Amino acid sequence: MSEGKSVANNLIWAVAMIIIVGMVAGALYYGGILSGKKKHEVDVEVSVPGVTNSR
Repeated sequence: MSEGKSVANNLIWAVAMIIIVGMVAGALYYGGILSGKKKHEVDVEVSVPGVTNSR
């Protein structure tokens, strides 16, 4: 009888580990680490307006 409980317990732990690993892999994929998406670079030019003296 205890052998059946041991197999059932191991099966439950195996399924739990598969679910946990799947959730971690999904979080890493949707977070962008595993998806291989390249970051887009945006070229922004900032300039200071000319100073005028109105005195």
